[in-house]
Amino acid sequence: MNNSTHLTFHMVTRASVSSLVAAFFYLTSPAQAASASPSITAASAEMRFNFSHQTQPGATNVNWNDSTGAPLFDAKAGYGFIEQTGAFPARVVHTAQIRSDGNGFVISEPAFEAEEGFGKDHYNNFGMAFRIKAAPGAYAIRVRTTSDASDTTVSVSGMQASRLTSSTFWDAAGLLPNLTRITTSGKDWSYRYVNGQQFIDIEIEPKKLNTPVGVEEIIITPIPAQARPANVLPTIYTLGDSTMKSYTFDEAPMSGWGQVFGQLFDLKKVRIVNYAQGGRSFRSAYSEGRFNDLLMSGYMGDIVLIQFGHNDESQDEMRRLGRGATEAMYEAMIRDVYLPAIRARGMLPVLVTPMSRVNGAAKPDYVYVNSFNKRHFPDLMKKIGAELGITVIDLNSLSVEYFNQNGVVATTAMVMSLEAGETPGKTNDGSYANGHPAQKIDGTHFKESMAKQYARIVATELVRLGKSGDPLAAHIAASLRGDVQSAIAAKDWSTIYPEIAKDIASGENAYYRNQIEKLLQLGVLHKDAQGYFNPAATMQTSEFITALCTLMQVQRATLTQYADAPLTLTREVMSGILVDAYHARFTSKPKYMTAYNGKTLVPGMSGYDPNLDSGAKGAMYYPLVSWNQLTDAVDVSPAYLDKFKDAYELGLIRSEAGIARGRMINGKELQPKLLVSRAKAAKALYFMWVLAQPPQRENDSQTLQ
Repeated sequence: MNNSTHLTFHMVTRASVSSLVAAFFYLTSPAQAASASPSITAASAEMRFNFSHQTQPGATNVNWNDSTGAPLFDAKAGYGFIEQTGAFPARVVHTAQIRSDGNGFVISEPAFEAEEGFGKDHYNNFGMAFRIKAAPGAYAIRVRTTSDASDTTVSVSGMQASRLTSSTFWDAAGLLPNLTRITTSGKDWSYRYVNGQQFIDIEIEPKKLNTPVGVEEIIITPIPAQARPANVLPTIYTLGDSTMKSYTFDEAPMSGWGQVFGQLFDLKKVRIVNYAQGGRSFRSAYSEGRFNDLLMSGYMGDIVLIQFGHNDESQDEMRRLGRGATEAMYEAMIRDVYLPAIRARGMLPVLVTPMSRVNGAAKPDYVYVNSFNKRHFPDLMKKIGAELGITVIDLNSLSVEYFNQNGVVATTAMVMSLEAGETPGKTNDGSYANGHPAQKIDGTHFKESMAKQYARIVATELVRLGKSGDPLAAHIAASLRGDVQSAIAAKDWSTIYPEIAKDIASGENAYYRNQIEKLLQLGVLHKDAQGYFNPAATMQTSEFITALCTLMQVQRATLTQYADAPLTLTREVMSGILVDAYHARFTSKPKYMTAYNGKTLVPGMSGYDPNLDSGAKGAMYYPLVSWNQLTDAVDVSPAYLDKFKDAYELGLIRSEAGIARGRMINGKELQPKLLVSRAKAAKALYFMWVLAQPPQRENDSQTLQ
């Protein structure tokens, strides 16, 4: 892409977007696509750079000068060594120390730099960087070094080479492998890279002090954009952070809206692939190769729907591998890295402003406002979208509007507000079973009940934008399920989310909304004829047994001894039912009770999310109050005493007195004769349902499996 083409991209209009949508979704060859769009450049010739004294036919010979040393970058020549990389932030490298040994250009470093306590995130081994003028697009990059791989780190344009050399998965469930990895053989290094800037930096960095490393040859070969095969559906890729991520059962009840977004689409028309992961920002999703692999996997006409902003707020923007960004960095990543790279692959970008964080300490009369009050990332994203003609879904503003319509009590219940006994899942700091280890209501992350609302808002906004003249939004909206389109038109989602009973959507009745919605969705609990769940009513023993047996996949005959139990459920009867179903289902303790009990994840460990680290290490699954410390165990009927104790010590039933959301605290009262409300029964059933699921399986169940 030449400079005039680059300017054309920045001045793209709605009319040109319309033509791009039509072209990209129906053209079948790269040549056709290249001629249809100013943002796709026809493949240019291979570029070869030779750094040895032996002249290589067809290669640009990078000549050593005994007086001036290694050639510095010259925009007219289109290549040369640089003193600062184009990364965010720029990394200092060396030119004066470069030497030629005849086989190539080499450098040795007598000292490295690393920030004390943050050496994995912020370090510099210096070395050299060779810049090559290259238009946005995909390239096969091959580098032959003068030094052994054990001594040398090769990276491209600020990417984190250590993340790209081994097999990894982009999602928590291990369903989405990284197919674009660095390969090495001897002194040969190769990687397929999608460039968004006007240049590519090849960085050669030593791993050891006083050890010469260097470059002999660089070959850069353009890779054309991929035409979609006839048997492959168009794809919408979602890329974002923990608020968009697809979660596994061991993380329940946390959910991302990208996890449920695909449920709104006609999957005979389009695929939805979620590349989102916790802790990511524009910078980190780029540096770890996540964004690159998405682009290499996609075809012309595929859509990339991006939402970053929460982790970009991190104040580590000057660290080499930090997540944070200044407003200038945030804007540059969008303008100069992400958008040009997406368009160069013939794909279509959609920007989503990050939803506002919920104030977990809000009082009932609180009025929600946009939480991005220091770094105005949503405003920047909207500005860029308006200037470049990019579709922008303003989830930030729409989320604040939804919070205020929903009310504080219901909104707080839908974010990660957890009390003891609500879930056997875990976070970085150990188990959630005794309440949230962070000792707070986490207003950044949320439960599936909120994830569905964000998905609804995004889908609705796509339809609105489409009707307002945005052709890409209209095209995406056309792939929504027919009943979803009807729900949006009628402003009535009751047929899409029938699990939202009329009396659990607001106020105090929304306290266990997430659990109730899931159990209604799974079909184990039911609404009455008028569409009410009646959360305050007493649970019937028979209904509870039926629901539990279905959820735990145990035979009802296992619980025949409760045929003579009272019709209405008491806590002591519930304890017996829970523990008998548990022993019928498990022959050994599930991992929720063992593998995650008191375990702390630290940076570098699988599943660690830096956005969830609270500092409360090793939170326990088992009750914090021992059986002997309970004040009313003597009130348990003799027939249920042993079972109540067993259920309690297994963590299947806990005190409901003295607990609170946002605190890791247990009560000391069993209240064995207390009648169990339908809402409290839903809490217990949800806990048992999660306990029976494989921890690492993706938590996207809409029906019982």
